[in-house]
Amino acid sequence: MLAHIKGALERKEIDVLRQAMAQAEWEDGASTAGANAGDLKRNQQLPPDSEISRALGKRLLSSLLASPAFVSAAVPLHIYPPLFDRYGVGDHFDPHVDNAIRGDAMTGARIRVDLAATLLLSDPDEYEGGELIVEDLYGSRTFKPPAGDLILYSAGSLHMVTPVTRGLRLASFIWLQSMIRADEARSFICDLDESIQDLAPRVGTEDPDLRRLVTVYHNLIRYWGEA
Repeated sequence: MLAHIKGALERKEIDVLRQAMAQAEWEDGASTAGANAGDLKRNQQLPPDSEISRALGKRLLSSLLASPAFVSAAVPLHIYPPLFDRYGVGDHFDPHVDNAIRGDAMTGARIRVDLAATLLLSDPDEYEGGELIVEDLYGSRTFKPPAGDLILYSAGSLHMVTPVTRGLRLASFIWLQSMIRADEARSFICDLDESIQDLAPRVGTEDPDLRRLVTVYHNLIRYWGEA
């Protein structure tokens, strides 16, 4: 599954996050790369267990969970606390897949990582290089969207961040366990939900055909979903 969610975060929220990040202390990003990817990753991150990282992550999730497009695409069950990274000149993350399981050292919670999301906090004209490249069933896809856009993709897909050659790339990345484990089933659910959202303003919520679609949507969630 691969989804580009435009405007997932408003500009005022981006500014709040960036102002806080500018005052923070950073560490080597390799600590969250996993046992097999540490040598592939060169960047910096906010310490994952730091007060500022947790506070910014909570604020970010509040905005994302209010986004119908994000919820439709991800159908989230558990979300790992968002992490924040920066790529300066020469920084990169070579091709890799994410670990299947993530554990939170602060809470002891563990999730199965079905999806990964990259939320850009820098605009494309602020840096050169730094493209997110994701391999899916349809080939290689390259992303360098505006700040506030979110790219959601299967955590099992091969993906990378190309070397930054100018400027600074700021982003948040998030791991999720979805209620719908299978990518194909989740895509069906997302398409159906988006169609319902598009139709409702045109036909009205009392329309019998729309009600039928809503019934099918919830019954598919019941059939495929985990809770």
